[in-house]
Amino acid sequence: MKFMKWTLLFTATIISPQLMAATFDQLAADNNQDFQVIDCRSSNHYNGWPEANQTRGGHFPGAINFDADWLSTLRPQVVRAELENRGIDLTKPTYLYCQPEKADILQSQLEALGSKNIKSIDQSIANYSRQLTALENYQQLVPAQWLNQLINDEEVIHPPVKGFKIVEVAWGPPTKYLAAHIPSALYLNTNTIESEPWWNRVDDKKLEAVIRELGVSHDTTVILYGRDNTAAARVASLLMYAGVDDVRLLNGGWQSWVNAGLSTQPLRNRAEPVEFGRSIPANPQYIVDVPQARDILADPQHQSLVSIRSWAEYTGETSGYRYIEPKGRIKGSKWGHGGSDAYHLEDFRNPDDTMMSPSIMTQFWKDWGINASQTVSFYCGTGWRASEVFFYAHVMGWKDISVYDGGWFEWSGDPSNPTETGDIPNAPKSAFYSEK
Repeated sequence: MKFMKWTLLFTATIISPQLMAATFDQLAADNNQDFQVIDCRSSNHYNGWPEANQTRGGHFPGAINFDADWLSTLRPQVVRAELENRGIDLTKPTYLYCQPEKADILQSQLEALGSKNIKSIDQSIANYSRQLTALENYQQLVPAQWLNQLINDEEVIHPPVKGFKIVEVAWGPPTKYLAAHIPSALYLNTNTIESEPWWNRVDDKKLEAVIRELGVSHDTTVILYGRDNTAAARVASLLMYAGVDDVRLLNGGWQSWVNAGLSTQPLRNRAEPVEFGRSIPANPQYIVDVPQARDILADPQHQSLVSIRSWAEYTGETSGYRYIEPKGRIKGSKWGHGGSDAYHLEDFRNPDDTMMSPSIMTQFWKDWGINASQTVSFYCGTGWRASEVFFYAHVMGWKDISVYDGGWFEWSGDPSNPTETGDIPNAPKSAFYSEK
């Protein structure tokens, strides 16, 4: 498997040459020498969800997220590369914070790799006296435990305002869904919201009919997940386009539910159709087509058309799909990273399939001249990968964002649209994969 490498370091002061336990307040008060802070909790808590019995969530500014639980699923030879991918420097004095048993596991692993001067922080993150860093819309990316509590009528933070629907999304018949799914979840086949020849969205009337059949109105909270979360994100972007006020994605998808050991049910659930309650699309800005994509390309300083595809797809080594013949990229588009091929998105996912730390994403986007102040539209082959990254950007608080619906498939299908292949002269270093 191939990955990029970045360096994202947090600098501050160590308390003494022989590293001693410290509090967050002590670390924040002194900034003369280098050290790093590793947040070894779940990415959900890092993003902003409070831990049990705590009043606020988020992370210590500059901390690097590496969930100690990931170690149970990683081969020993992969661990070092995963640490490097997150900018963790084994030569730096290091402070850890998470549950003591998790911190002990990660400390043992780091020491086995040669790291020294490792200590745990002796303070609850909720008691840190200064502001924590959290994603602006973290509540839209929900943890499995939160969803389980919601299903079981337990009190939750950020509850739905007017009811909710859980929807599993996949391509084709509900084979896996019928064997086991999240309790009360409905099923949505992506064939009902996409149409040939380019697999773009269906027209607005058909989209409204699909939403009605799910029992979803504009003020229903919809929580989506998939065995592959790109499918769920594809539907999320279309529901946002249609005008659903509260669209959420299960962080890590189906795998996060399985990892948590939560209960499932077989057979199919169905909903009573309802009226959507507003004209579709209520938010047309979230999905753009060829004319808008061309407009974005005309102003690369203030706008970015971003390819969420593998480097091999972007440079034209492969089209990525057996049904797409042309190879290459939209001329003028910027590489926003992707994964090892057209069906993976490792650059945006942790080992447990949850969302990658936003600091990593923003750094490799910055390298390509992509930032939150711009008009940014994401594309891939046909819209799935682009939709997941669009949703992550939304969770991070990016405002002027969209999915270019047609992607490479539609663009390359018209010979009059400019395309190109080959490497990019002076491309950012992070553009090139290295063997893991």
